Amino acid sequence: MNDRTELFTIGQLARRTGLSVRTIRFWSDADVIPPTGRSSGGYRLYDTEAVARLDLVRTLRELGLDLGTVQRILARQSTLAEVARAHVLALDTEIRALQLRRAVLRSVARRNSTTEEMRVMNKLARLSAQERQRMIDDFVDRTFAGIEPYEPGARIAEAMRQMPAELPDDPSPEQVDAWLELAELVADPDFGQRARQMAVAGGQPTGERGGPSAYDPTAVVEQVGRAMADGIAPDSAQGRAVLDRIVDPGLSTEERARLADEVATFTDRRVERYWELLGLLNGRPPFPPQVPKFEWFIAALRA
Repeated sequence: MNDRTELFTIGQLARRTGLSVRTIRFWSDADVIPPTGRSSGGYRLYDTEAVARLDLVRTLRELGLDLGTVQRILARQSTLAEVARAHVLALDTEIRALQLRRAVLRSVARRNSTTEEMRVMNKLARLSAQERQRMIDDFVDRTFAGIEPYEPGARIAEAMRQMPAELPDDPSPEQVDAWLELAELVADPDFGQRARQMAVAGGQPTGERGGPSAYDPTAVVEQVGRAMADGIAPDSAQGRAVLDRIVDPGLSTEERARLADEVATFTDRRVERYWELLGLLNGRPPFPPQVPKFEWFIAALRA
């Protein structure tokens, strides 16, 4: 009997291929490696083609293909190239999930989070891009409901929707933290009310806000920035001198108080933090916080 007509039992096939008898029997039962015939004693026999098929099946299984897919390839119902492309996509998804899980675990370790915090963080981080965008859209819709498209608040609303299409393939711990913090912010009703208050107030004429707008924000950033760097307190004589370079020294105490209230309406660290987080997620360079300078300005006006 030559090699082309030689038949093998499962045991002989196992020794020849290095696969276990159990594996070959299982694949044979699944009709992936059908027997060529049977011996007089009823044992399954396989020809040399089965050896080649076994080698191919082993390679495909090591690549992660299920037996159903392997059968379609062997039956020529699907080409190997088609299956490979599908599995590349599947592997990309799996790798992405593992990378995201690793980033969450790094964040948990750094934050020293509780079990419940880790559960929430993992749930939020695993949301799809569509689900993340829907969470932001729901927040914006609730916060800016009733504001007309031509009002300034509408432009703020659209800017607040600008979530990235996807988290990066390998998100940094900072980006995972940014998304988690952003999710916490938009879930906070107080934050939503504060953002709406700012948007509505911004759409009102100056006279309706109850105070003057007699100051230059750029001057606040520049003058107060230097004052803070020099350690000047807002309620000190030096602080008063800085204030007089920003607003008319002749403003009355009542006018200063009204201006302080107006500026306070548009000064909120959490709102500024929202923009910082959104910028981080979208890969924009960080910007220095400006709210502390306006808080100094408000304190100086009230002093």
